[in-house]
Amino acid sequence: MPNVDPTALTHTVLWLAFALALGLGVVLQRTHFCTMGAVADLVAFGDGTRARAFGLALAVAIAGFGVLAGTGQIDPAGSFYTAPRLLWASSAVGGLLFGVGMVLASGCGARTLVRLGGGNLKSLIVFLVMGLAAQATLRGVTGVLRVATVDQWALTLGQRQDLPTLLGLGGPGRMLLAVALATALAAAVLWRARWREVLPGALVGGLVVAMWWLSGHLGYLPEHPDTLEPAYLGSASRQMEALSFVSPAAYLLDWLTYFSDRSRVLNFGVVMPVGLALGAGLSAWQSGQFRWEGFRTPADLGRHLLGATLMGVGGVTALGCSFGQGLSGLSTLALGSAIATVAIVGGAWATLRWEAARLERLA
Repeated sequence: MPNVDPTALTHTVLWLAFALALGLGVVLQRTHFCTMGAVADLVAFGDGTRARAFGLALAVAIAGFGVLAGTGQIDPAGSFYTAPRLLWASSAVGGLLFGVGMVLASGCGARTLVRLGGGNLKSLIVFLVMGLAAQATLRGVTGVLRVATVDQWALTLGQRQDLPTLLGLGGPGRMLLAVALATALAAAVLWRARWREVLPGALVGGLVVAMWWLSGHLGYLPEHPDTLEPAYLGSASRQMEALSFVSPAAYLLDWLTYFSDRSRVLNFGVVMPVGLALGAGLSAWQSGQFRWEGFRTPADLGRHLLGATLMGVGGVTALGCSFGQGLSGLSTLALGSAIATVAIVGGAWATLRWEAARLERLA
């Protein structure tokens, strides 16, 4: 890319990421798209509508990532989800902790930001505590514990861990596999579905694909003029990123805390939580659904504090949340993402069942 101004391009990429997050906030607030809600609906009512919406979002994300990678617009090797080192224990343990935490905290990281935008002050506390726990697990005391324990139990594969690479598929083969899997998943989701209730999932999946293109194509410099090395502009991880909302909570708090430090610069992790909360807030205000809400009892506070802590620790340990692994990671067809997603759903399901049994005993 000759005559590219990296600073100007970085600003463009960050503004576009902010716009995508703003749009996501509107979609999530209007449609009530929620991973924890999908599991809760299945456990409590046997209603799979929101689970189908999530499945459609995943189908669109898988197809989109496959097409982008198959046509050479992005490089799958630029994503940390596809790394050759399979952190199976971290994915399983972190996913389980996150799944339990998102039930106790009344929603995942994305849902927390949506509720915060709608005036829920409980979600402000959840976001702050989740961010602090994520910071500690990235570089602090729980980070040391993570590296010394579950991160040690890993498999180093001879190649990257995404399914197309493991099957030896190149660009066209990768694209065909992704489209075939996505078509099968979409067909299963849409069979006898209430279309209007599941189609918002397609919008969410489309936003995941747009973020992959933005970070992996528009924001990619094969040779940065300052370092003469490849660079993903706007990325906190220095790799291609899509939607995720646990580590970004830590990056936002870090940027706010050390704002005067010139080494702390704006990145996707800073702008996207702000955009999501703002989009949800504007949508709630426009639709007359904005309501101030706080904790009812000390027990309610304690439950949310515990849930937020588990989400922060679990989300970083698993390398992503229900959005980060469940949609962004799974769209790459990475094995670690599959393990983490199953663990997240399992943790949420077990916690919801436990809560239902406890309420029955109390009754």
